[in-house]
Amino acid sequence: MQTTAPDHTRQHAPDALSQAPAGPEKLPGIRHIIAVGSGKGGVGKSTVSVNLALALQQRGARVGLVDADILGPSIPGMLGIPTGEPPAMTLENRMIPAERHGLKVVSMGMLTGDDQPAVLRGPMVGKYLKMFVGGVQWGELDYLILDLPPGTGDTQLTLAQSMPLSGVVIVTTPQAVSLKIARRGLRMFEKVQVPILGIVENMRTFTCPHCGETTDIFRHGGGEQMSQELGVPFLGALPLDAEVVTCGDEGCPIVVSQPKSVSARVYGAIASALVAQLSTADTGLKPFVWKWDSNEGAPAWSEGAVQPSGARNIPVGLMRRDPRTLSLLWQDGHRDDLDVRDLRLACRCALCVEEMSGRKLLDPATVRADVSPRQIVSIGNYAIQFDWSDGHNSGIYAFNDLRDLGERAALQGAEDV
Repeated sequence: MQTTAPDHTRQHAPDALSQAPAGPEKLPGIRHIIAVGSGKGGVGKSTVSVNLALALQQRGARVGLVDADILGPSIPGMLGIPTGEPPAMTLENRMIPAERHGLKVVSMGMLTGDDQPAVLRGPMVGKYLKMFVGGVQWGELDYLILDLPPGTGDTQLTLAQSMPLSGVVIVTTPQAVSLKIARRGLRMFEKVQVPILGIVENMRTFTCPHCGETTDIFRHGGGEQMSQELGVPFLGALPLDAEVVTCGDEGCPIVVSQPKSVSARVYGAIASALVAQLSTADTGLKPFVWKWDSNEGAPAWSEGAVQPSGARNIPVGLMRRDPRTLSLLWQDGHRDDLDVRDLRLACRCALCVEEMSGRKLLDPATVRADVSPRQIVSIGNYAIQFDWSDGHNSGIYAFNDLRDLGERAALQGAEDV
């Protein structure tokens, strides 16, 4: 290993690295692991990670925070944690995290210091990442927040393949280039079957502190529009607030230093939305790989999970009613029976619908009347993916879209009567 870190990194890290888990096993004592990612840098992802973790902690949760940007750590500075001071180790050679504002925190910056870069090859980055999650004495946690580096590289793949992630929060700004790259990042997590917990739009509106005039410096509403197009939750829009920067630079994030500010209230709402979403995740379907013709691996059909005030977009049952019909039972008790060819025609992947304009690329005349699923796979807690008999398999069908499709089919059926 080559590294420019001080000697104490080499003294403490290698033994601890051997303690990190090798596979995606459930980590004892940690209920949910939430990754916070972005397609590009400069969108305020780390600021969102820190303040989101604190907002969850203020709601009574036990929260840990991992600075997963091994090569560019920034969390210690935002929380006022000294750098270059290696954490203490337990007798079992596990790291003891730093604590600030009620959070337990681990970062590469605690090992290297501000002026010492960690010069590491890809495999070593992955080993440090696993150590920072599985080789730490976290104790009992409700949420472990992972602040990822930007992009879709080795770190993201290592986490997706080796950590039991509850899901990922995608941070973007409203400008077109940021949204385009954030969309790619979201698709990457979909491909490795990590649930998308939602999108946060950062730096939406700037309010002049002198005259009160509001300006959309980076445009407006792009993150919310993207969430609607992709059928994933929109968690909230944060303003462009100079105080957020100042508080972060001083090591006392705005959720702690100015809890009544607009930004702090939005972070609180985002935290509440995440808590609600994760608390209802277990009431939906368990992961499945369903072979259509044989019905092998079919998901449950749980009429007992129906609730009078249940969600319209959480399915509690999927069933092969007949070879041409997929039935869905929703948590609010509604049932949809969808024709499988109509489902094939409704695919919204980049091969079937032009991504930016929404123009249909799929010609219905090219889809055979007897097209049917070969396999249906659950994607996180928000979508399913079909492998079709015509060889097409790139479409992700969000539960929001399936519910809307069912409603449109019902209206069309009523008109035909």
